[in-house]
Amino acid sequence: MLEQRTIDELWTFEDPALSEARFREAMQDSRFDDFERLELATQLGRAIGLQGRYEEADALLDSIDTQEEPTLAVRVLLERGRLLNSSGHPAMAVPLLEQAAELGDHLGEEFLTVDALHMLAIADSGHQESWTRSALEYASAVDDPRTKRWMVSLHSNLGWALHDDGRRTEALVEFQLAEQWAERVGTPQQQLWAREAIDECERSLSGRS
Repeated sequence: MLEQRTIDELWTFEDPALSEARFREAMQDSRFDDFERLELATQLGRAIGLQGRYEEADALLDSIDTQEEPTLAVRVLLERGRLLNSSGHPAMAVPLLEQAAELGDHLGEEFLTVDALHMLAIADSGHQESWTRSALEYASAVDDPRTKRWMVSLHSNLGWALHDDGRRTEALVEFQLAEQWAERVGTPQQQLWAREAIDECERSLSGRS
């Protein structure tokens, strides 16, 4: 199966149309075997869904045979859940994301497990804090640096949730933790976002706009 780094290199999340083109091109690349092309197809479905073409993305995900590769099944469950959440059906996404997290954990697919838990925090908004803390606990115990990078966005997401709930002091702690992890394993963009979040939270605490 593909390394997450290979998938990361094809994604430009702020431009899903460009990402779609890259995944379509990659699926024609002879360097990838049949299972890897199916894995790329799950990301093609995600890129299509991000452009609001939900039925097309759903049909693509439905066409992927996952019987012989359980990791592929995790990706399909995850992308189906993401698609349902994006198309306005978060409650329907929750059981699929729970399956993705459970199967991913069983298979030792750490990155995908944390991704599923992170998506559960988004789709199951009434339990956002508990899902995020579960994801943080899981991610903190892994060794893979790419999976560890989830610590940045998870602390940041929890920080904003607490900030919006009026729990500004708790939020600041989360933003500071996000910054610490960003310095350790994050990207320059994550480091910048973490510092900006701290600045905004400190302004909120001081009563400045």
